[in-house]
Amino acid sequence: MREAAGWPTILGMTSAIRHTTIDSTDAYRLGLFWSEVLGQPLQPEDLPGDPEVLIAGAGLLFVTVPEPKTAKNRVHLDLQPQDRTRDEEVERLLALGARLVDDRRNPDGTGWAVLADPEGNEFCVERSEAERAATA
Repeated sequence: MREAAGWPTILGMTSAIRHTTIDSTDAYRLGLFWSEVLGQPLQPEDLPGDPEVLIAGAGLLFVTVPEPKTAKNRVHLDLQPQDRTRDEEVERLLALGARLVDDRRNPDGTGWAVLADPEGNEFCVERSEAERAATA
């Protein structure tokens, strides 16, 4: 190990993140929600009732666990719309079953919205790249 700008730099073997795993009470149902959000399919072999489902293109693995979510996420996803505004994306996600948790949007167009998926996992919706460029 050697130091680089105050942080250790590790030489040699490293790890890669294979999936981000999200616990759920119904992996298939939650996977379908996120499949719609991201416009990416579940794996063809994933079926209702399966204990695990995968959105390979996003690296999201949904796993069924017996207990419901009870506390705030320590890790969350930040979404940036690709073909619409932040506000249009928030409306689309609400129609898919998301819930608005905290509205951090500002009158000048900056900010973000905190939403929760159908099982209560928080995520944020930021401004699109075009919106960011317009206010830069």
